[in-house]
Amino acid sequence: MLLTSRVTPLLLLLTAFAGSSSAQEAVTLAEPFKLGHTTKVEVQVKLTGKLALPPTEKGKAAQLVEVAGTSKLVYEERLLKPDDAELLKTVRAYREVSFERTVGETKQDAGIRPSVRRMVIIKAGARKAPFSPDGPMTWGEIDVVRTDVFNPALIPGLLPATAVKPGQSWKASAAAVAELTDMEKIEDGSIAVEFVGIAKVNERRMARLKLSGTVRGVNEDGPNRQTLTGTAYFDLESNILTYLSVKGTHELLDGKAQTVGSIEGQFTMTRTVVAKMPADLSDPSLRDLDLKPGAENTLLLYDNPDLGVRFLYARGWRVGAVQGKQITLDHARGGGILITVEAPVKVPAAADYLKEVTGYLTKEKAQVTATEKPVRIRSEPIQLDRFSLDATFGTEKVRLEYAVLKQTDGGLTVAARLPADDADVRPEVTRIVRSLSVTKKIEEKKQ
Repeated sequence: MLLTSRVTPLLLLLTAFAGSSSAQEAVTLAEPFKLGHTTKVEVQVKLTGKLALPPTEKGKAAQLVEVAGTSKLVYEERLLKPDDAELLKTVRAYREVSFERTVGETKQDAGIRPSVRRMVIIKAGARKAPFSPDGPMTWGEIDVVRTDVFNPALIPGLLPATAVKPGQSWKASAAAVAELTDMEKIEDGSIAVEFVGIAKVNERRMARLKLSGTVRGVNEDGPNRQTLTGTAYFDLESNILTYLSVKGTHELLDGKAQTVGSIEGQFTMTRTVVAKMPADLSDPSLRDLDLKPGAENTLLLYDNPDLGVRFLYARGWRVGAVQGKQITLDHARGGGILITVEAPVKVPAAADYLKEVTGYLTKEKAQVTATEKPVRIRSEPIQLDRFSLDATFGTEKVRLEYAVLKQTDGGLTVAARLPADDADVRPEVTRIVRSLSVTKKIEEKKQ
């Protein structure tokens, strides 16, 4: 969950009427998540606290650093037919995006380019994956939205399975708790939801709910414990959960379940039913788009303007270290790629690069069993040559892929080491190589 920087007018209004509960009547609280169900959503988050950074030297204590952040997302969301019965699927159009975070002295901000603000969100079990049918997204853009709550999974799990009366309570579902906490694994605890009563606001009947509880589990931060308290309002006229505010304390735990950091967060969400379908979410707008995830429409974009390099890569790869003029990528099934940025005069010819590689393999006492000589696969204005070798290091058999790209402004060399028996990874390397480009003038460093 994105852990608001302000109290909304709706909360003030609802609080003023919270005491005017109706008699002990049983009501049904159920939002109809039917195909085409479209809502406008605004989410705001504010967090502050301290994180423990791993010690830089053995025997030294972890360093606590201040953490602060705010974010705001405004989007419209339409429920789509899933590709599989076990999936949930929506399409969103983001209208406003802001994301700021400070960790120690490091400030971070992020956004989403207008060209990919329409996204498909798919929920499969605990996994949630966004992609844009309009173009490749960067990992930073995915990071902005990936921890946002997914309402088709959250809201049904917060609402009761049967009609309830004021004073009755129930447990939120595991799926709802996971959405609120980002827990990948919940080891202990639960979140209780209570029906407090009914208030009338602007002649509309609202059911007020109260949330509270503590859960312990594991998410991307490691072991942690979260204590949540909150308020929700369900509009009985339009059958929609229209407001949710949650305050949470997020304790980071060490191996002995001791607190090593704590973050306070406030999450606020407002929702309304969209009466008129937005043009970019309408049937005619979506008709010619590929809304099913595939190898092409889930590609990620890496664009580093400081280094001057851009490329596309499949989601099985992760960009690792960026040091000096080099970038590394690692694959989930093993294998890696090293991309080196060079000034024009430093870019080697493919034949010279092959000679350099062969010399290195001889020095490492590797046995080369096959060689594919350099082949030009792109010509002017960008020259791109590739070659490959099959080699054995001791008992390990590997596939070595190389490429040399040269442009007027600079060039790149690529070295990939892949498992010999994983042929599926090779086309992904080809995609990366073919998409490479130098985006600025690369100057030769003076000695």
